[in-house]
Amino acid sequence: KDFYTNQGFSPIAYLRVAKNYITGNGLGGGSTISQQLVKNVLLSPERSIQRKIKELILSIQVNQKYTKDEILEMYFNNIPYGGTSIGVQAASQMYFGKKVEDLTDAESVFLSGLPQSPSLYSPFSGNKYYLARTKAVLKQMVADGYITQSKSDTLYKQIEGFQFSQKYSSIKAPHFVMYVKQKLEEQFGSQMVLSGGLQVTTTLDYDLEKK
Repeated sequence: KDFYTNQGFSPIAYLRVAKNYITGNGLGGGSTISQQLVKNVLLSPERSIQRKIKELILSIQVNQKYTKDEILEMYFNNIPYGGTSIGVQAASQMYFGKKVEDLTDAESVFLSGLPQSPSLYSPFSGNKYYLARTKAVLKQMVADGYITQSKSDTLYKQIEGFQFSQKYSSIKAPHFVMYVKQKLEEQFGSQMVLSGGLQVTTTLDYDLEKK
């Protein structure tokens, strides 16, 4: 929420990362939008102290070279939104069959929640976890003063009634496929799963699955 005022990193978040590392909870979390951009475009998905240091330095340099709006534009155009969709334009086409400039407020709220975990929140995964995610996004928008509670309630009702584009809904065994994809992302990172050329063998017997 402090994207427009920070210098590419959050000192408080880094203290939280340090605490997690010391207590054995790993190196996850703590990334600003600038750091997410650097991580997705310039660095590998590995989690290490060295990688975190590189991420910090590059994020500061990105903020010195580009305006905040330019950083946000690059972020929107380079992050994964699920399936083969890289960038918000591709995501808009995949989920709603329209150009990004034609999105409604409710559709924009849905898309803004996806990047945290595209596989988990995909509406094609056989569940509706995206509803809880969009509710969290709306709650934060109300807390930060961008919309009223009344507006939030209206948008949520619209999201509940979404009819998503059928372009990608013909995945065989979608719930299983998205589950496997989620596990791969947890192990290798979203960028490696989407563009790393991985070959994955699973336990699924599709003939048995159909029966």
